[in-house]
Amino acid sequence: MKLIIVESPTKAKTISRFLGKEYHVLSSYGHVRDLPKAEIGVDTENNFEPKYVIPSRARKRVSDLKKALKKADSLILAPDEDREGEAIAWHLLHALGLEKKNDIEIKRIVFHEITKSAIEEALKNPRDIDKGLVDAQQARRVLDRLVGYKLSPFLWKKISRGLSAGRVQSVAVRLIVEREREIESFKPEEYWNITALLENNKKDNFEANLIQYKDKTFDKFEIKNEGEADKILKDLEGANYKISSVESKQTRKNPFPPFTTSTLQQASSSKLRFSAKQTMMLAQQLYEGIEIGGEGSVGLITYMRTDSTNLSKESLDASHKFLSEKFGKEYTLDTPRIFKKKSKSAQEAHEAIRPTDPFITPESIKQYLEPKQHKLYSLIWQRFIASQMPAAIFDSLTVNISAGDYTFRTQGQTLKFDGYLKVYPTKFEEVELPLLEKGEDLNLIELNPNQHFTKPPARYNEASLVKTLEKYGIGRPSTYAPIISTIQERNYVQKNRNRYFGPTEIGIVVNDMLVKHFPKIVDMEFTSSMEGEFDEIAQGKEEWKKVIKDFYVPFEINLKEKYEEVSKKDMIEETEEVCEKCAGPMIIRMGRFGKFMACSNFPKCKNTKSLPGKEDEKEKPPEETPKESD
Repeated sequence: MKLIIVESPTKAKTISRFLGKEYHVLSSYGHVRDLPKAEIGVDTENNFEPKYVIPSRARKRVSDLKKALKKADSLILAPDEDREGEAIAWHLLHALGLEKKNDIEIKRIVFHEITKSAIEEALKNPRDIDKGLVDAQQARRVLDRLVGYKLSPFLWKKISRGLSAGRVQSVAVRLIVEREREIESFKPEEYWNITALLENNKKDNFEANLIQYKDKTFDKFEIKNEGEADKILKDLEGANYKISSVESKQTRKNPFPPFTTSTLQQASSSKLRFSAKQTMMLAQQLYEGIEIGGEGSVGLITYMRTDSTNLSKESLDASHKFLSEKFGKEYTLDTPRIFKKKSKSAQEAHEAIRPTDPFITPESIKQYLEPKQHKLYSLIWQRFIASQMPAAIFDSLTVNISAGDYTFRTQGQTLKFDGYLKVYPTKFEEVELPLLEKGEDLNLIELNPNQHFTKPPARYNEASLVKTLEKYGIGRPSTYAPIISTIQERNYVQKNRNRYFGPTEIGIVVNDMLVKHFPKIVDMEFTSSMEGEFDEIAQGKEEWKKVIKDFYVPFEINLKEKYEEVSKKDMIEETEEVCEKCAGPMIIRMGRFGKFMACSNFPKCKNTKSLPGKEDEKEKPPEETPKESD
């Protein structure tokens, strides 16, 4: 009997459909070994050796896997094809006591979709565990543990118990805090534009915008106040309006690439209003398998943690066949459209997120999916199919109108061929203009000066935050959703009614403390460079413990200095209020949920109360050990 171990029971169930009786597929239910919860679990005095343990929740599962292994003549490790999956495979070997034994055949297989052909191909091409990927995962895990377990007690001592810091989460909080300060300090600037309502000889009306004075083209903020606008209106009194040029051309709008993890989370947030965490949960379900009628469990999409826009030849051939049969030749491409990945964080070679079979249309399986599963599958299916369809073609018209020394412009756009928009609709505006000819005189109906003010930058929402993290190389596809969840769970940021992030009082205090005293931890370039170091480890170009040492040694020295330098008294504000219980002076302290009033005679007097105008939030009891955060 051949024993196959994957991470999830759903994945095991789907794979079992494609294999004969000689295979037995079981699940590890995720990681079977990890660093301990109650201690740091990294020997900083012994070359950062990690102390891995089998968590209590995994002990029975490991025991069951060992029993199944006794009946097997070979073991096939089949967790996901990424660093986390590679680490699970490696930890399974150790948890099952197989790291040094050779009396059983051990293979590692990988695949990016759970289909019969993919599983069969993987079984034909097994490989060894990739130690580079394992070490890259270990480096991230150990580094995050060191930062979390070392910095959190510092925050407890200097600000308030129960706080936590994380190597990546702290950068995300910093982005949100700094954006909030940009908004608070923003000063709106006035600007004006001028539009003309015009009429041609056939009494057709249209609007045109002022764009130029003599040879000078106006930018958006050229007209700075009402006085400047009035001067232009005066110049235009009695002017003749005449069409000076008419330019017509066709413009093409190409489809977007198929989804990566980042772009899926962004599109899901803006189009479906799903959180990053919810998007990844639903995508995992679609990947691992859904019960489809009498077919059993079917994997509907490829692996959902990827930063690649690559597509397999098989998927390109299948999409071409589908489009030809469904929509006709005019909606197919002569050669497949290939997308180049621009992300600086691109790493292991995966495919983009796509349906495993384009002929499984969203409507054909709607009855088998939960509503949210169906919405996400539809989005993924549409984006992939659209990526292999022709461009949308528009007829565009640009008309310039002279009025003395000034030039106005109007533009029209109509859709000539929908192309990919047939499958993946996106917002565009059709503007039809009347028939206009060069040299034609026009009648001015009215001139309209319009006052505007510049707007502050927008707060981050989930889509824009993920986009920014990816842009700066902060985190990886598997970390975006956990980062966003963690900073909310820690009460460092909150979403408003419009789903935009704002920092909390305690989030600002923690951020400012880290920026001032641990600038590297919250520096985007440094955090991005660490991701680059992990990539080097994955490729076998760097030794992971050396990378940890190079970071940790100066970090530890700085931490010791800051324990001496930073006083908790700096966080205390005096008040004129007197404690009603002991008559001692009341002071303002910083707690896990922000500022609150407390008696200065603590711990003898434990009287506390909310600040005026703040909701009464009781402080939660401190946790027993510091928690790390990604």
